[in-house]
Amino acid sequence: MTTFFLAIAALLMVAIPKPTLTVEGQEGKGSLLKEASFGFKYIFARRGLLSLLMYFLTLNFVSGFAWPVVAPFILSRTANSSTALGAAQSAWAIGGVVGGVLMSLWGGYKRKMKNILIGEALTGFFGMILFGLANSLWMWMATAAVGAVFFPLVNGSSQAIWQAKVAPDVQGRVFAVRRMIAWFMDPITPIIAGLMADFVTEPGMQSSTWLGRTFGGWVGNTPGSGMALQFIFAGIAYIVITLGVTLFVPALRNLEDQLPDHDQMKTLEPAPVE
Repeated sequence: MTTFFLAIAALLMVAIPKPTLTVEGQEGKGSLLKEASFGFKYIFARRGLLSLLMYFLTLNFVSGFAWPVVAPFILSRTANSSTALGAAQSAWAIGGVVGGVLMSLWGGYKRKMKNILIGEALTGFFGMILFGLANSLWMWMATAAVGAVFFPLVNGSSQAIWQAKVAPDVQGRVFAVRRMIAWFMDPITPIIAGLMADFVTEPGMQSSTWLGRTFGGWVGNTPGSGMALQFIFAGIAYIVITLGVTLFVPALRNLEDQLPDHDQMKTLEPAPVE
């Protein structure tokens, strides 16, 4: 609660000017339904932004098969040790803070899409594949911390692209749609991940089925092995998807070049500063 009050206090202390009015922003004015649908029209009319949004939607769907089972995975491998679970989750948080500091000092590569694609691939490798293969608390903490370092690089670069490409007077409508689509699968994937662990991967890895025989050498055939496999497969999918869009989706790869920044768009008039 303290952090929320600090954030609100910071906003109250900053003078935020009204954005410059753009032609597109005025075209989106109208009834509640028209303004609500404007964000969809704006994004779908720009192939680069749509590709970026679909890329994140796909990754969020894939990661949804792994992240929701972090707690049962660690607990099942540590005799239900809440201390081990807390340590592993704290490592994620520490890695995120370190990544944020590094991002603030370095700023990432000049091309933001490079930050996103490299960061997501490394997240899949360290934060999912190696995390699933790890078999001790210190290895989970190390891979979690390293994997989380890339979160600020990816999210910061993505936010910078959206803020540069979308005019400030329509960002509220566009960003609302952006978040809704990107997080569309979040309420669904935890259910799927849990059902997979309960009825497919965990029973399969602890029996003589083809799943246990094929991947037992990777993660063992003990409680938690099935969930470890979910992390590994999600990480592999992360890397494959990232390589695929890098090679075969030029609209995403060249987004920064093909779509002009909002300050190059036609404006109506400068808005007064309040």
